[in-house]
Amino acid sequence: MLSNAWAGSLYIKHGLANARVFTGGSDFDFLVSDGSALRYLKGAQALWESKSTERVLDMIFDSARHRFLVLTPAQIFSFSPEDKNYSSFFAADSLTCFTIANGGKDVVAGTRNGYMVIDAATGKQKGEVIRKLPCPQLTAVTEIGGKLWFGSGNGAFMLKEDGRFNYYASKRWLPSDDVKHIAKGDGNSVLVLTGAGLGKIGFMQMTLEEKAAFYDKQVRLRHIRYGLYCDVANLEHGNLSTAGLRPRDSDNLWTAMYMGSQLFRYLVTHEAEAKQNCIESFEAMERLYTIHSIPGFFARSFERRGIMPFKNEYRPYLQHYWYPGYQNTISWHHAADTEWDWKGAASSDQTVGQMFALTLLAQYMDDEGIKKRAIALMDGLMSHIVDHQLRLVDHDGRATLWGIWHPEYVNRFPEMVGDRKLYSSNIIAFLQTAWHFTGKEKYKKVAEDLLYRHGYLENLMRPFAAIGKAPPGADTWSRTLSAKWNHSDDEMYFLAYWGLYPYALNDSLKEQYRDAIRDHYEMKKPDKNALWNFCYAFTGAGDFNLKESIWHLKEMPLDMIEWSVHNSHRADITYMEENFRGQTTTDVLPPDERPEQKHNRNLFTLNGQREGHSEQGAGDVWLLPYWMGRFLGLISAPQEK
Repeated sequence: MLSNAWAGSLYIKHGLANARVFTGGSDFDFLVSDGSALRYLKGAQALWESKSTERVLDMIFDSARHRFLVLTPAQIFSFSPEDKNYSSFFAADSLTCFTIANGGKDVVAGTRNGYMVIDAATGKQKGEVIRKLPCPQLTAVTEIGGKLWFGSGNGAFMLKEDGRFNYYASKRWLPSDDVKHIAKGDGNSVLVLTGAGLGKIGFMQMTLEEKAAFYDKQVRLRHIRYGLYCDVANLEHGNLSTAGLRPRDSDNLWTAMYMGSQLFRYLVTHEAEAKQNCIESFEAMERLYTIHSIPGFFARSFERRGIMPFKNEYRPYLQHYWYPGYQNTISWHHAADTEWDWKGAASSDQTVGQMFALTLLAQYMDDEGIKKRAIALMDGLMSHIVDHQLRLVDHDGRATLWGIWHPEYVNRFPEMVGDRKLYSSNIIAFLQTAWHFTGKEKYKKVAEDLLYRHGYLENLMRPFAAIGKAPPGADTWSRTLSAKWNHSDDEMYFLAYWGLYPYALNDSLKEQYRDAIRDHYEMKKPDKNALWNFCYAFTGAGDFNLKESIWHLKEMPLDMIEWSVHNSHRADITYMEENFRGQTTTDVLPPDERPEQKHNRNLFTLNGQREGHSEQGAGDVWLLPYWMGRFLGLISAPQEK
């Protein structure tokens, strides 16, 4: 045994051919073992030795009682350097690891199925074996900063004061999940040794505003393409140096949400940078309308000619759709400018994004020129929809698959099918907003016709508890769309509430809308989603959950790479029976432990096999709810303590 200190003068020959475990005492004395033989040394002398009948796994020095503790698979032994007494201290099955904790009062022993706490003075077990762990097959345990840390074959986890665990697994946190050892690192960090290398988990204190600045930098550095805000794709196992920006189907939706975040930021901080980011995103959205020659129609995305494979992407949702003339392909087209291509087949969720962004600009932007351009785009879009019988009509004269709000389509669904409620709520929000900002009676007239003659008010007021699967006798399309809850619908509802509620045609409708929004909020409370909560608070509601909203923002990981994440093995969470809404557990996992962060995905998803192939931007996921909360006065600026 040797030390890097004292110029290497501490150099003791232990005399064991295959020594593998040792620990130091209080006065340059050591206990060492090869897994069977035990030898106690002080200086160059072996003062005691013995043979263990069980394999020695680990050993630690108990400074409070001046003794060594030796771990074997079935027992913990105590060795006293003073009287050289070696005796059994505690016996249990399948012991794997141990540590001294609680100021020397306890010994915590891990097993292949949980851990137990032992009184360090008496050797008696305190309470039951604790098995409700992220992974009960323990490989390591230690106390760092007064908190117990555990290692397992499925990652590391830390015991919190409330009895729950922070779970650190996947390459978001570790080189691999097979944890060998855990130790305190420098500063406020923890070192986790795994089969694939050493991981360092750092804990930094920051305000939410400082976290926003971190995410702002991430977005601006990697996620802006011609002003469009996009996810980074084509990473090789999370290596950001291999990243590329390519068009995605919903570039315009994510851009609209990011634009909203920057407008809210500007309204709160008056920072020129935030205003410039907002205008840049708006101009990219504006180009979606002008890169082709279809009045009022927006492209999904655009790209330099020759960058994207020029082929149609067939989406075989149904080969024999009920309504003739729909478009079932998402395709690229040449722009009149020979340097550019654009992607067609705009959809209803992207229309929500367009109207959300344009509404915010029309209502809150202090630049009159930008405000007028936003209202002009809104008017063009809604004129296109109204003039085409409440449809988005692409370059070929056909309605896009996901761009139809006509009663013939909406009311064909059985009442429990969610699309009937969703499309009614969205189109009324669009029409009301367009009427409010343009003053054109055609929008109000169509809205009133849908509300009162075609039952859209009844549709949008239908309780969420009544939404479910279509009956077996329903048509194929209805059964397909209602097979399970579509979490993209939640994003479409909540963003469109920014037009539905404030621009209601009258006070009576406004109160009814408030009830519908409250019903939605109550249904989505288990998500603990700050965006849903703040959109609900926008109606003036005081019963939204601010604490859970802050929890959501605090727990979002700084690393936004989409790693493969698995949680379905965990024994510390309570599972639910399979249900329509896809809620797998009674409590949603923190964002930094689950595979999904985007608002249009199921936040209760436990497993995801992503392999680090993409990085999400924080612009829609985090910056939008944070700056919305700041704008609404729900979150304050950082306060001096």
